[in-house]
Amino acid sequence: MSASTPPRSGLPLGSDGYPAAGGVARRPAGQDESARANRHWWDAAAPAYLAEHGSDLGDADFLWCPEGLREADARLLGDVAGRRVVEIGCGSAPCARWLAGEGADVVALDVSAGMLARAVELNRATGLAVPLLQADAGALPLATASMDLACSAFGGLPFVADARAVLAEVARVLRPGGRFVASVNHPMRWPFPDSPDPEDLQVTSSYFDRRPYVETDGSGSTVYVEHHRTVGDWARAVVGAGLVLEDLVEPEWTPGRTQTWGQWSPERGALVPGTLILVCSTPA
Repeated sequence: MSASTPPRSGLPLGSDGYPAAGGVARRPAGQDESARANRHWWDAAAPAYLAEHGSDLGDADFLWCPEGLREADARLLGDVAGRRVVEIGCGSAPCARWLAGEGADVVALDVSAGMLARAVELNRATGLAVPLLQADAGALPLATASMDLACSAFGGLPFVADARAVLAEVARVLRPGGRFVASVNHPMRWPFPDSPDPEDLQVTSSYFDRRPYVETDGSGSTVYVEHHRTVGDWARAVVGAGLVLEDLVEPEWTPGRTQTWGQWSPERGALVPGTLILVCSTPA
């Protein structure tokens, strides 16, 4: 990735700098529709998203989730020095740069050229020039059994229609005994309103309603899609892709952390989980 100018997405922006949604629905959305919409949404949203969350994400830091769990403390990936690592859905790639600083041989990929443009700038600013690829999580441009580790911090998996296919791709590129760790929206977030206020913790939809959340523009075209899976769905997807599910981590809110991030907040985080971390491996 060489250009540092974000692409024009053509999506109208709201007063907050994010793409303006003309309508919201819960309905089926396939892989092509999801991928196309989310690529354009993240291209358009990248400046606003990074202005809002960039200081928390850091330039070369590994934040697993809004609860504040960092890989420097959790070490869910184990010792990364000298290991070949792929980050899936890297955004501006702070996690990949942190991994590089820890001695990993890392490559980072994202579907959004807008996010990767910022990653190029931060590579230069930090002097940690990790290789960047624009690619879909369901078609990793990597050789079979070429990676020791794979990771994804809210990157890709919540936005794909076929999670098992993505997980199968991860299993393909990992060597025997490889490790994959990914953080996703906790399925318990789905039935509640998208609000950080604990007073809003009232069930308004079914946990078992797997229809995606879809935003459309003023003409009815899809601009954003987020998919829901239950905890059991995630476990079956991991196992069905040929991976071994080693752990399910539900991070608690970090003491003293005051950031509010969308639906996540200290008050709400004290009551219900907001993030699920899948810790997986390939059979040795």
